[in-house]
Order: sequence, then structure tokens, then C-alpha cells
Amino acid sequence: MTDLDLTERLDRILPQTQCGQCGFAGCRPYAEAMAAGEADVDRCPPGGDAGARALARLLGVQARPYDRTRGEHKPALVAVIVEADCIGCTKCIQACPVDAIIGASKHMHTVIEPLCTGCELCVPACPVDCIELVPATP
Repeated sequence: MTDLDLTERLDRILPQTQCGQCGFAGCRPYAEAMAAGEADVDRCPPGGDAGARALARLLGVQARPYDRTRGEHKPALVAVIVEADCIGCTKCIQACPVDAIIGASKHMHTVIEPLCTGCELCVPACPVDCIELVPATP
């Protein structure tokens, strides 16, 4: 298996939240680092213990729980913008790594739920605290 094939397989296991809690700029760079032997399998809180086990199995290394110092494993979440409170600053749009938030400057924004990964990066970016995280619908 080539490094590219291994990277692809590792990337498919990762949750695609693009949250950066692993210390990399997204799931793909983390997968590339694991494929190159430069990162351990325990760095993904959104993937949880099950994700760490799946990564270890693919890499043929010993499984271990994910590193809890990197964040909490949570059920799938999506962002919701409280429309009445949104001031249209666009900071949430800039913070979203998957382009799941749309809107125009000085107009209300909204989240495209099927695209939202629940990474939480938009929450601290919002100056008026109008973004809530709710359980994703199955």
C-alpha cells in the first residue's frame, strides 16, 4: 500500500470535523502525518476511542484510548444561528472550515445543516454569542 492509499484510508476513518483538536489543520493533514509515522492515532476527540481503535487497526499499531487532554468526545452536533441575535458580522463564515455558513455582511446568517460538522470553531468567533450547538438529526 502506498502512502497515498494509506492516507486516503486513514482520512476516511476520521470524522471530517476539520476542528484542529488533533493539532493539525484538519483531518487530511492529520491522516498524512499518521501515514508518515509522524503522529499517533490518539489525537482525535471527535472520533473518540472507537476512532482511535480503527486508526490503530489500519496502521497495525497498538490501540489506545484517545487523548482526553485534546478535548471531549461528544455526540454529533450541528451549529444553529439564533437569527434574531445575528448582526451579520461574517466572523462565523470566516471561521467555518467547511463553508457550512452562508449570509451577507450586515445580514442574518444561517447554517446549512447537512454541511456542518459540529467542529465548534464558529462559536468563539461570534461576538454576540448567537450560535448554539444542538444534536445533529440522524
